[in-house]
Amino acid sequence: MTEIRLVVVDDHPVVVDGVRLLLRDDPAIRVVGGATDADAAVGLAARTSPHVILLDLRLPDAVASELVAPLRRAAPDARIVVFTAYRDHAALRATLDAGVDGCILKDASATDLVSAVRQAASGLQIFDPRVDDRAAPRMRSRLHETGLTQREYDVLRHAAAGRTNPEIAEQLGLTRHTVTGYLRNAMRKLNARNRIELITRAAKSGLL
Repeated sequence: MTEIRLVVVDDHPVVVDGVRLLLRDDPAIRVVGGATDADAAVGLAARTSPHVILLDLRLPDAVASELVAPLRRAAPDARIVVFTAYRDHAALRATLDAGVDGCILKDASATDLVSAVRQAASGLQIFDPRVDDRAAPRMRSRLHETGLTQREYDVLRHAAAGRTNPEIAEQLGLTRHTVTGYLRNAMRKLNARNRIELITRAAKSGLL
């Protein structure tokens, strides 16, 4: 796609402005609108046919889990990503179980947000590794199935975002040698021969 259309659903208009500001340097992503309540969100999604919807956990007239199905009907091709400040909110688990395509915390950097929107638009599931493990039972199950540790998954996610080993090491507070070791472990567990194959296999396994 030549342009990624993004809708932001949040009851605080400043969040929409903040997202626009964070994404302003990426010409491929365009915020086509913001909505502050459920009805406005569904109408906006139907009118704009977005590729990605950033959805706040709670709105004045609905919680995110109640809004997933109406948004799916309004924009069947859109990827719905929860955009929240709460990594362990009680409503988060219900929203994940409702079938959203990812979860990003609102303190994400501009680089992380751009990467998440791009990956979501391409069909990948995007879950911030800092989300409370209790709120992500499906991701926990997938990690268990593959044998990946949480730290190996953290490194894998950053690699999928296009970061180099030195950048991952700085981001996670690890040594470069440790990052290399985690990636090698992940390759072995996912039967991948190189970094690109690792990311591809992780995506197919529902880890990204």
